[in-house]
Order: sequence, then C-alpha cells, then structure tokens
Amino acid sequence: MSNDVRMHYERHPYPQFPLFVSVRPCDTYHLNLESLSAFFYGRLPEQRRILLAGCGSFSPYPTGIANRNAAITALDLSRRNLNRAHLHSILHGCFNIDYRQGDLLDTSTAPGLFNFIDCFGVLHHLADPLEGLRALERRLAPDGIIRIMVYSRYARRDEESIRRALRLLGIREISALKKLIRRAHPASRLGRYLAGSSEAKSGSGLADALLHPQALTFRIDQFRELISLAGLRPLRFAHWGALADVEEETQRLRGLEEVRGVTTNFIAYLGRSAPLSRENLPAGARLMLNPMLQECTGLLRLSKVQVAGRLGFPNPVLDRSNRAFLRRFRKPYPIAELTPSEQERAAPLLDAMFLVPLIS
Repeated sequence: MSNDVRMHYERHPYPQFPLFVSVRPCDTYHLNLESLSAFFYGRLPEQRRILLAGCGSFSPYPTGIANRNAAITALDLSRRNLNRAHLHSILHGCFNIDYRQGDLLDTSTAPGLFNFIDCFGVLHHLADPLEGLRALERRLAPDGIIRIMVYSRYARRDEESIRRALRLLGIREISALKKLIRRAHPASRLGRYLAGSSEAKSGSGLADALLHPQALTFRIDQFRELISLAGLRPLRFAHWGALADVEEETQRLRGLEEVRGVTTNFIAYLGRSAPLSRENLPAGARLMLNPMLQECTGLLRLSKVQVAGRLGFPNPVLDRSNRAFLRRFRKPYPIAELTPSEQERAAPLLDAMFLVPLIS
C-alpha cells in the first residue's frame, strides 16, 4: 500500500468516534467467530485467531467485545490509527488484541493462519485489490471466513465526482476543503452530498470520502471476478437490502446497475468452500444461541431489544416471548426435539444469525 495512503491516515485517523462511545455486545453478533463458523459451516472453529486487516481507529474494540477468548491481531499502516484503536479498546476492557503497524501485502507483519479476517473498506484503497485479497487468502485457515467491503461504482458516484473535481482544483488539505464547503450552494453536488452524508459530520470523514489519494470502485461483476481470481467464493452478501442467495443477489445488483440504482457499497463474507445449506440440515443437527445474545436474552431483561441489522435486513425484535424462546438454546439443542411450530419459529432467528447450526 502506498506511502501516500499511510500519510493520509497519519493526518486523518479514521473513523473518529468519541473514545467513550460504547457498543452493546448484541450489536457485535455478526463478528463473533464461533457464530460465523457455525452459521456458514455448521461447526466451531478449531482455533480462534482473528486478523483485522486495515483496522482503522475503531474496529478492534467491537471485534474484541465479540471475541473475548480469541487472539486478535489489529494491522494498520497508520500508527495514529493504531494508537487510537488501542486506547479505545483499553477504555472498554478489551485486552486480547495485538496491534501491529504494517502493510497487509507483507505477510510477515501478521504471520500464520487466521479463522476470521475482517478487511472492511480497505481493498479499494490498494493500487491492486486482487494482490491484496490474495494476500488475505494466503493467511486464511481451512474453513476460515473473510469479510470485505468495497466501494460500489454507482453508490460512490457523487463522492468520486467531487473527489475528481477537488483534485483538479488542487484541493488536498482539509482546511481548503472546509473553506470550499462554506461557500458551497445547497443545490450544488457538493451541497447535496454534505446534506445527505454522515461522513460530512467530521473532518476525518470528509477527508476519507473526498480527499483520499487512492480509491477504486467496482461493478458487481468486477467484484465477483475479484473474489474468484483470489481463489475464494462469496458465502453471503451483507449490504443493506441484500438477498440471502448469492446468485440471486448478484442478479438483483446487475439489474440495478443497468439503471444506476445501486445505493450501497458491497459487503460480503467469503470462504473457500460452499456454505452449509440451513434449509436442509442433517439429522442430529443442533441449534446454538449466538453468544453475543446471552446478555440481552437474560431473565433480568425487561424491555424489548432491537439488535442492529448487520446482514442486510432488520432483525426480529427480541420481546419477552422471543427472549424466552432463545434461552432454550444457550446450550446446543437438538432440532429433532423441536415441534414443527417451534422449528418454524426458529427459522427467522436462524436466518438472522441469532441461532446458529451445529452439525458436528
């Protein structure tokens, strides 16, 4: 990764969340290694090693909350990102994280194999995203899982148009950008972007969106080709509105791209082998509660709980009835012992990764 990218994040650590902002354990359910392994492959991981490839200034904290018993390596080009991530994690009691400064292309900076690799919003900042994804694939343990997010061509079109204009104007510093913003007409492209973007609320967000020295975008077929050439396959898309079936979601996105209607960046979980079919679980399969829901389904919880949707759709509300039902699965429970109506009730909870299957 280029020195320009490293220097960008030394000047603008990202994201810039307040240090005392906290994350509920239940909202990290999609990062829990045990649940991911069971959700996609029906078994618990043999090892518990996690790599955050391009961790930024925040992701070690929620990942640490979700994986108290895992060995987590947080890798980033920027020392300032790492220092802030370290401080944020310590303030919230996460001590199982090893912070390393380095390039994800250099496998010596984080050697060994990992069961879960999170590379969220990083590959599109590489000159060669395929080289980056291949570097991650080489670090992936058998039956390991990678989560990536990359920019969508059409979801990013306003930012990219503004970014190109700023470079033509020679605007590369946040101070100059803020001066331009103060003069921007509300009806201009920049004005409309500022009104609708959460990134515009902070200097680091503006810098990441509009002043980044290296940013690529993808159409869905380019994204699928990138994954395939790296020796991987998509297990599930997780951007908002994504369909559970990978091929159906790919077709949906192709149709939206024809009318430039894609409004989200692409988020996907990847692996080497085909995922488990949760519609046809083998005899003897059991269901287990996602460990991140232990606290919010406890007997002392009185109010409803709405867990943030992280797989592309709103989650079921955890009212008293749902919480009582989920408590049955705090230890793995045989599906065969559920009545047909209970199996039907479990289905949406299984889709949401609130329950996960174990087949071995």
